[in-house]
Amino acid sequence: MRTIDKVYIDGKFVTPHGAELAPLYNPATEQLIGQVRLADETDAHAAVAAAKRALTTFSHATRQERLAILRRLSAAFTARLDDLSNAMIEEYGATRTLVEAGMPKAAAVFDEAAEVVESYEFTRSDGGTTVTLAPVGVAAAITPWNYSIVFVAQKVASAIAAGCTIVVKPSELSAIQTQVMTECFDAAEVPPGVINVVTGRGDVVGEVLTTHPDIAKVGFTGSTAVGQQIMRNAAATMKRLTLELGGKSPSILLDDADIPASVATALTAGFMNNGQACFAGTRILAPESRIDEVLEAIKANVAELKVGDPDDPSTAIGPLVNQKQFERVHSYIRLGQEEGAKLLTGGEGRPDDLRTGWYVKPTVFTGVTNQMRIAREEIFGPVLVVIPYSDEQEAIEIANDTPYGLQAYVFSTDTERARRVAGQIEAGTVLINRAFGDPDAPFGGVKQSGIGREHGAYGLEGFLEPRVVTA
Repeated sequence: MRTIDKVYIDGKFVTPHGAELAPLYNPATEQLIGQVRLADETDAHAAVAAAKRALTTFSHATRQERLAILRRLSAAFTARLDDLSNAMIEEYGATRTLVEAGMPKAAAVFDEAAEVVESYEFTRSDGGTTVTLAPVGVAAAITPWNYSIVFVAQKVASAIAAGCTIVVKPSELSAIQTQVMTECFDAAEVPPGVINVVTGRGDVVGEVLTTHPDIAKVGFTGSTAVGQQIMRNAAATMKRLTLELGGKSPSILLDDADIPASVATALTAGFMNNGQACFAGTRILAPESRIDEVLEAIKANVAELKVGDPDDPSTAIGPLVNQKQFERVHSYIRLGQEEGAKLLTGGEGRPDDLRTGWYVKPTVFTGVTNQMRIAREEIFGPVLVVIPYSDEQEAIEIANDTPYGLQAYVFSTDTERARRVAGQIEAGTVLINRAFGDPDAPFGGVKQSGIGREHGAYGLEGFLEPRVVTA
């Protein structure tokens, strides 16, 4: 059993002032595999102070200096991709297929940020007016447990590209991943204080970072409820915010869709990351005229999905992150039945061949209306609902009848029709006939799915403030 008892402040691994120990479990076995010593308010203040000191110099770093750091970070992450992947599988239960496809993104975001920095116009002149896009100041990054490494890398890359220093508060459930990731930061020889990492609880370390007067910007990925609290905390000091929050994404099967192919892709979108994805397509909107065909295709596809050991390349769905999430998802499966929905496949309990591990059967409900809680609330597990619609306009209305607006999926054999429908969907991203988006495109949501965008120039600009000088 390992003990993680260091945080990273001012370019050094140091023992935190906080003394609380939190357990770490392997979700596939439910076995205790380690513990992490959590940072406290004192550690958070020390990290902010280190970042503020470093900002004095780093905010004036040249384009070439920032490019060099970003490239070293990319190299450091690339050298540890196997370690990062293995940590994510062991600690989080992500499938081998997912991490092998997605983990290179953790290194790639630094290369993408470097490409933006190379050509970005940080100073623009018009007559006697000069506009300089200057670093906003000390930033904080607060990230969840469901894809921690990539979320942290994205925020750090944009901060470095902009010339900001940053304090990272990852989830305490991601401590093993955080340890490997922090070793990458250290190996990249980033100037002391530019990147600081303090693993701790949201109501302790997160509270300090979202209220501290020396933090100018907060980048957060997580639930809408926590995002709302961060907005309240940030209001007193007018912090800049990028919030990537929850979702209840619709997958719209238009009546001309190739049902077998579209259902297979929609289920990939719905069950991705073991169902623990903010942009998962958890509401499948199916035309009434083809509902039997859709349900038959869903049952056939789900029957082929392997649930089990996340390290097995043939596994499609691994375990949920912990016992709390396991119980939460089962409570929604019970709720759906109480609301009158019918189980098409799945249900309560582990799959029959699994006696241990926080595994949930891939579950699909039918007989669902869009007003049921299972159709409106983010469940964050492998639980989907099928909602019938009568015509295209009703499909659009149902898709938009949600407080969320992160991502949506449209399936059709007529691309122009699909684009027309996509243009009427209230979401930050709409994907047509595919489950995964463009990794370089700006990502974020509308309505209660968030504020601002990440990736590329849009992500960079979230860490910049225009400064105007007119002579």
